Amino acid sequence: MNKTLLLIDGHAMIHRAYHALPDTMVSTDGIPTNAIYGFFMMLQKVLTEFKPSHLAVCFDTPKPTFRKELFKEYQSKRPAMETTLKVQIPEIKTLLTKGGVQCLEKPGFEADDVIGTVAEKEKKEFNQVLILTGDRDLLQLADTNVYVITPKKGVTEFTMYTPQEVENKFGVDPLRIPDYKALVGDSSDNYNTAKGIGPKSANKLLAQFPTVEELVNNIDKIDNEKWRQIITEYKETILLFKTIATIVRNVDVPFKKDELSFTGFNDDMKTELRRLQLFSLLNKLFPQAAKEQPVKEPVKKKEEKTTDQIDMFS
Repeated sequence: MNKTLLLIDGHAMIHRAYHALPDTMVSTDGIPTNAIYGFFMMLQKVLTEFKPSHLAVCFDTPKPTFRKELFKEYQSKRPAMETTLKVQIPEIKTLLTKGGVQCLEKPGFEADDVIGTVAEKEKKEFNQVLILTGDRDLLQLADTNVYVITPKKGVTEFTMYTPQEVENKFGVDPLRIPDYKALVGDSSDNYNTAKGIGPKSANKLLAQFPTVEELVNNIDKIDNEKWRQIITEYKETILLFKTIATIVRNVDVPFKKDELSFTGFNDDMKTELRRLQLFSLLNKLFPQAAKEQPVKEPVKKKEEKTTDQIDMFS
Protein backbone atom coordinates (compact mmCIF):
# COMPACT_ATOMS: atom_id res chain seq x y z
CA MET A 1 0.00 0.00 0.00
CA ASN A 2 1.33 3.40 -1.00
CA LYS A 3 1.25 5.59 2.12
CA THR A 4 1.64 9.31 1.49
CA LEU A 5 1.43 12.02 4.14
CA LEU A 6 0.52 15.49 2.86
CA LEU A 7 1.30 18.42 5.18
CA ILE A 8 0.00 21.85 4.23
CA ASP A 9 1.31 25.23 5.38
CA GLY A 10 -2.14 26.67 6.08
CA HIS A 11 -1.62 30.42 6.34
CA ALA A 12 0.92 30.53 3.52
CA MET A 13 -1.41 28.77 1.10
CA ILE A 14 -4.49 30.72 2.18
CA HIS A 15 -2.52 33.90 1.55
CA ARG A 16 -1.54 32.60 -1.87
CA ALA A 17 -5.15 31.74 -2.72
CA TYR A 18 -6.41 35.14 -1.57
CA HIS A 19 -4.02 37.03 -3.83
CA ALA A 20 -4.66 34.74 -6.79
CA LEU A 21 -8.40 35.41 -6.97
CA PRO A 22 -10.43 38.62 -7.03
CA ASP A 23 -11.92 39.93 -3.81
CA THR A 24 -15.30 40.40 -5.51
CA MET A 25 -16.32 36.87 -4.49
CA VAL A 26 -18.77 37.47 -1.64
CA SER A 27 -21.77 35.52 -0.32
CA THR A 28 -25.15 37.25 0.01
CA ASP A 29 -24.44 37.37 3.77
CA GLY A 30 -21.42 39.54 3.04
CA ILE A 31 -18.76 36.89 3.70
CA PRO A 32 -15.81 37.16 1.29
CA THR A 33 -15.02 33.77 -0.21
CA ASN A 34 -12.13 34.15 -2.66
CA ALA A 35 -9.49 32.74 -0.28
CA ILE A 36 -11.83 29.92 0.74
CA TYR A 37 -12.57 29.00 -2.86
CA GLY A 38 -8.93 29.26 -3.96
CA PHE A 39 -7.59 27.30 -0.99
CA PHE A 40 -9.93 24.36 -1.51
CA MET A 41 -9.43 24.38 -5.28
CA MET A 42 -5.70 24.13 -4.63
CA LEU A 43 -6.26 21.42 -2.02
CA GLN A 44 -8.45 19.42 -4.38
CA LYS A 45 -5.78 19.68 -7.07
CA VAL A 46 -3.03 18.22 -4.87
CA LEU A 47 -5.37 15.58 -3.47
CA THR A 48 -6.25 14.45 -6.98
CA GLU A 49 -2.65 14.52 -8.18
CA PHE A 50 -0.87 12.93 -5.22
CA LYS A 51 -3.66 10.89 -3.58
CA PRO A 52 -2.38 11.12 0.01
CA SER A 53 -3.45 8.50 2.51
CA HIS A 54 -2.93 10.96 5.37
CA LEU A 55 -3.43 14.71 5.55
CA ALA A 56 -2.99 17.63 7.97
CA VAL A 57 -3.12 21.41 7.63
CA CYS A 58 -0.77 23.31 9.95
CA PHE A 59 -1.31 26.85 11.17
CA ASP A 60 0.51 29.70 12.90
CA THR A 61 -1.02 31.09 16.10
CA PRO A 62 -1.32 34.68 17.43
CA LYS A 63 1.11 33.99 20.29
CA PRO A 64 4.61 35.43 19.61
CA THR A 65 7.09 32.74 18.67
CA PHE A 66 10.50 32.13 20.20
CA ARG A 67 11.97 33.79 17.10
CA LYS A 68 10.22 37.03 17.96
CA GLU A 69 11.64 36.80 21.46
CA LEU A 70 15.15 36.36 20.06
CA PHE A 71 14.77 39.21 17.56
CA LYS A 72 12.00 41.73 18.14
CA GLU A 73 12.09 42.98 14.55
CA TYR A 74 11.47 39.49 13.16
CA GLN A 75 8.84 39.73 10.37
CA SER A 76 8.00 43.28 11.48
CA LYS A 77 7.92 44.63 7.93
CA ARG A 78 5.24 42.25 6.75
CA PRO A 79 2.03 44.12 5.92
CA ALA A 80 -0.96 43.61 8.19
CA MET A 81 -3.54 41.12 7.03
CA GLU A 82 -6.49 42.60 5.17
CA THR A 83 -9.81 42.23 6.95
CA THR A 84 -11.35 40.47 3.95
CA LEU A 85 -8.68 37.79 4.29
CA LYS A 86 -8.70 37.59 8.08
CA VAL A 87 -12.43 36.75 8.27
CA GLN A 88 -11.98 33.82 5.89
CA ILE A 89 -9.43 31.92 7.98
CA PRO A 90 -11.92 30.75 10.66
CA GLU A 91 -14.28 29.71 7.86
CA ILE A 92 -11.53 27.61 6.26
CA LYS A 93 -10.69 25.98 9.59
CA THR A 94 -14.37 25.17 10.14
CA LEU A 95 -14.63 23.63 6.68
CA LEU A 96 -11.51 21.53 7.27
CA THR A 97 -12.75 20.32 10.65
CA LYS A 98 -16.22 19.52 9.29
CA GLY A 99 -14.55 17.75 6.39
CA GLY A 100 -12.55 15.51 8.72
CA VAL A 101 -9.14 17.12 8.11
CA GLN A 102 -6.82 17.57 11.09
CA CYS A 103 -5.69 21.15 11.82
CA LEU A 104 -2.44 21.25 13.81
CA GLU A 105 -0.84 24.21 15.58
CA LYS A 106 1.32 25.00 18.61
CA PRO A 107 1.39 28.37 20.40
CA GLY A 108 4.88 29.85 20.47
CA PHE A 109 5.89 28.10 17.25
CA GLU A 110 5.26 28.63 13.56
CA ALA A 111 3.43 26.26 11.25
CA ASP A 112 6.91 25.53 9.81
CA ASP A 113 7.96 24.00 13.13
CA VAL A 114 4.78 21.93 13.37
CA ILE A 115 5.32 20.66 9.83
CA GLY A 116 8.99 19.96 10.54
CA THR A 117 8.11 18.01 13.68
CA VAL A 118 5.41 15.88 12.05
CA ALA A 119 7.56 15.23 8.97
CA GLU A 120 10.55 14.22 11.09
CA LYS A 121 8.50 11.95 13.30
CA GLU A 122 6.55 10.25 10.53
CA LYS A 123 8.84 10.11 7.49
CA LYS A 124 9.97 6.57 8.25
CA GLU A 125 6.34 5.45 8.46
CA PHE A 126 5.41 6.65 4.97
CA ASN A 127 6.56 6.01 1.43
CA GLN A 128 6.69 9.76 1.00
CA VAL A 129 5.91 12.95 2.88
CA LEU A 130 4.76 15.91 0.79
CA ILE A 131 4.88 19.48 2.10
CA LEU A 132 2.76 22.09 0.33
CA THR A 133 3.91 25.66 1.04
CA GLY A 134 4.73 29.01 -0.46
CA ASP A 135 7.55 29.53 2.05
CA ARG A 136 11.02 28.59 0.85
CA ASP A 137 12.19 28.13 4.47
CA LEU A 138 10.56 24.70 4.36
CA LEU A 139 12.93 23.59 1.60
CA GLN A 140 15.36 22.67 4.40
CA LEU A 141 13.05 19.74 5.19
CA ALA A 142 13.57 18.07 1.80
CA ASP A 143 14.95 14.58 2.32
CA THR A 144 15.16 11.15 0.70
CA ASN A 145 11.38 10.69 0.82
CA VAL A 146 10.32 14.21 1.86
CA TYR A 147 9.44 16.55 -0.99
CA VAL A 148 8.42 20.21 -0.88
CA ILE A 149 5.71 21.40 -3.27
CA THR A 150 5.44 25.11 -4.06
CA PRO A 151 2.90 26.99 -6.21
CA LYS A 152 4.21 27.92 -9.63
CA LYS A 153 1.21 29.76 -11.04
CA GLY A 154 -2.09 30.68 -9.47
CA VAL A 155 -3.48 27.96 -7.23
CA THR A 156 -3.35 24.86 -9.44
CA GLU A 157 0.22 24.55 -10.79
CA PHE A 158 3.10 23.39 -8.61
CA THR A 159 6.82 22.66 -8.55
CA MET A 160 8.15 19.72 -6.52
CA TYR A 161 11.57 20.02 -4.87
CA THR A 162 13.71 17.00 -4.13
CA PRO A 163 16.93 17.43 -2.11
CA GLN A 164 18.90 17.59 -5.36
CA GLU A 165 16.66 20.29 -6.81
CA VAL A 166 17.05 22.34 -3.62
CA GLU A 167 20.82 22.11 -3.99
CA ASN A 168 20.57 23.03 -7.67
CA LYS A 169 18.61 26.16 -6.77
CA PHE A 170 20.60 27.41 -3.77
CA GLY A 171 23.99 25.76 -4.12
CA VAL A 172 23.72 24.01 -0.74
CA ASP A 173 21.96 20.87 0.42
CA PRO A 174 18.65 21.25 2.33
CA LEU A 175 20.18 20.86 5.79
CA ARG A 176 22.40 23.88 5.15
CA ILE A 177 19.63 26.24 4.04
CA PRO A 178 19.71 27.83 7.56
CA ASP A 179 23.47 28.43 7.17
CA TYR A 180 22.86 29.97 3.75
CA LYS A 181 20.07 32.21 5.06
CA ALA A 182 22.15 33.21 8.07
CA LEU A 183 24.68 34.70 5.64
CA VAL A 184 22.50 36.20 2.91
CA GLY A 185 19.53 37.25 5.09
CA ASP A 186 15.83 37.19 4.29
CA SER A 187 13.90 40.39 3.55
CA SER A 188 10.50 38.76 4.17
CA ASP A 189 11.58 37.93 7.73
CA ASN A 190 13.28 41.33 8.08
CA TYR A 191 16.83 40.33 8.77
CA ASN A 192 19.93 41.25 6.88
CA THR A 193 22.79 39.52 8.59
CA ALA A 194 26.25 39.64 7.01
CA LYS A 195 25.83 42.82 4.95
CA GLY A 196 27.98 42.49 1.88
CA ILE A 197 27.67 38.70 1.62
CA GLY A 198 25.39 37.66 -1.23
CA PRO A 199 24.33 34.26 -2.57
CA LYS A 200 27.51 33.64 -4.60
CA SER A 201 29.90 34.58 -1.80
CA ALA A 202 27.80 32.60 0.69
CA ASN A 203 28.08 29.52 -1.52
CA LYS A 204 31.86 29.91 -1.74
CA LEU A 205 32.21 30.32 2.02
CA LEU A 206 29.98 27.31 2.73
CA ALA A 207 31.95 25.23 0.24
CA GLN A 208 34.99 25.82 2.44
CA PHE A 209 33.24 25.82 5.82
CA PRO A 210 30.18 23.49 5.90
CA THR A 211 28.41 25.41 8.70
CA VAL A 212 28.42 29.00 9.94
CA GLU A 213 29.67 27.73 13.30
CA GLU A 214 32.79 26.42 11.59
CA LEU A 215 33.01 29.63 9.60
CA VAL A 216 33.02 31.99 12.59
CA ASN A 217 35.44 29.74 14.45
CA ASN A 218 37.92 29.88 11.58
CA ILE A 219 37.73 33.48 10.47
CA ASP A 220 41.51 33.67 10.16
CA LYS A 221 41.34 31.01 7.43
CA ILE A 222 39.08 33.11 5.16
CA ASP A 223 41.26 34.16 2.22
CA ASN A 224 39.15 37.09 1.02
CA GLU A 225 39.96 40.08 3.24
CA LYS A 226 36.59 41.78 2.68
CA TRP A 227 34.68 38.64 3.63
CA ARG A 228 36.93 38.15 6.64
CA GLN A 229 36.08 41.65 7.88
CA ILE A 230 32.34 41.16 7.31
CA ILE A 231 32.22 37.82 9.12
CA THR A 232 34.23 39.27 12.00
CA GLU A 233 31.81 42.20 12.34
CA TYR A 234 28.62 40.18 12.07
CA LYS A 235 29.55 36.81 13.58
CA GLU A 236 27.13 37.05 16.51
CA THR A 237 24.31 38.14 14.22
CA ILE A 238 25.07 35.29 11.82
CA LEU A 239 24.80 32.72 14.60
CA LEU A 240 21.58 34.29 15.89
CA PHE A 241 19.92 34.17 12.51
CA LYS A 242 20.89 30.61 11.89
CA THR A 243 18.86 29.77 15.00
CA ILE A 244 15.96 31.85 13.68
CA ALA A 245 16.16 30.27 10.22
CA THR A 246 16.30 26.69 11.53
CA ILE A 247 12.97 24.86 11.62
CA VAL A 248 12.38 23.11 14.94
CA ARG A 249 11.67 19.39 14.54
CA ASN A 250 10.83 18.35 18.09
CA VAL A 251 7.84 20.51 19.03
CA ASP A 252 5.37 18.92 21.46
CA VAL A 253 2.50 18.62 18.98
CA PRO A 254 -0.20 16.21 20.15
CA PHE A 255 -1.43 14.11 17.25
CA LYS A 256 -1.92 10.48 16.33
CA LYS A 257 -1.07 9.09 12.93
CA ASP A 258 -4.45 7.39 12.63
CA GLU A 259 -6.16 10.77 13.12
CA LEU A 260 -4.43 12.03 9.97
CA SER A 261 -5.93 9.29 7.80
CA PHE A 262 -7.81 10.74 4.84
CA THR A 263 -10.12 8.99 2.39
CA GLY A 264 -12.24 11.97 1.35
CA PHE A 265 -14.09 14.89 2.89
CA ASN A 266 -16.87 14.14 5.35
CA ASP A 267 -20.41 15.01 4.32
CA ASP A 268 -20.67 17.49 7.22
CA MET A 269 -18.67 19.85 5.08
CA LYS A 270 -21.50 20.20 2.56
CA THR A 271 -23.68 22.25 4.89
CA GLU A 272 -20.92 24.82 5.37
CA LEU A 273 -20.27 25.06 1.63
CA ARG A 274 -23.97 25.66 1.03
CA ARG A 275 -24.04 28.33 3.73
CA LEU A 276 -21.18 30.11 1.99
CA GLN A 277 -22.95 29.61 -1.36
CA LEU A 278 -19.89 27.90 -2.83
CA PHE A 279 -22.00 25.54 -4.92
CA SER A 280 -19.48 25.05 -7.74
CA LEU A 281 -16.86 24.14 -5.12
CA LEU A 282 -19.36 21.79 -3.48
CA ASN A 283 -19.79 19.91 -6.74
CA LYS A 284 -16.03 19.70 -7.28
CA LEU A 285 -15.34 18.33 -3.80
CA PHE A 286 -18.44 16.12 -3.77
CA PRO A 287 -19.04 15.02 -7.39
CA GLN A 288 -22.01 12.89 -6.34
CA ALA A 289 -23.74 15.79 -4.57
CA ALA A 290 -27.16 16.73 -5.84
CA LYS A 291 -27.09 19.56 -8.36
CA GLU A 292 -27.47 22.90 -6.65
CA GLN A 293 -29.31 25.97 -7.83
CA PRO A 294 -27.12 27.65 -10.46
CA VAL A 295 -24.99 30.46 -9.08
CA LYS A 296 -22.55 32.90 -10.56
CA GLU A 297 -19.17 31.27 -11.10
CA PRO A 298 -16.13 32.85 -9.43
CA VAL A 299 -14.78 35.82 -11.33
CA LYS A 300 -11.76 35.31 -13.56
CA LYS A 301 -8.43 35.28 -11.74
CA LYS A 302 -6.60 38.55 -11.44
CA GLU A 303 -2.86 39.07 -11.42
CA GLU A 304 -1.35 38.19 -8.06
CA LYS A 305 -0.65 41.27 -5.95
CA THR A 306 2.45 39.98 -4.18
CA THR A 307 4.43 36.90 -3.35
CA ASP A 308 5.62 38.31 -0.03
CA GLN A 309 4.14 36.89 3.09
CA ILE A 310 2.00 38.96 5.43
CA ASP A 311 1.55 39.34 9.14
CA MET A 312 -1.38 37.08 9.85
CA PHE A 313 -2.24 38.51 13.24
CA SER A 314 -1.95 42.31 12.93
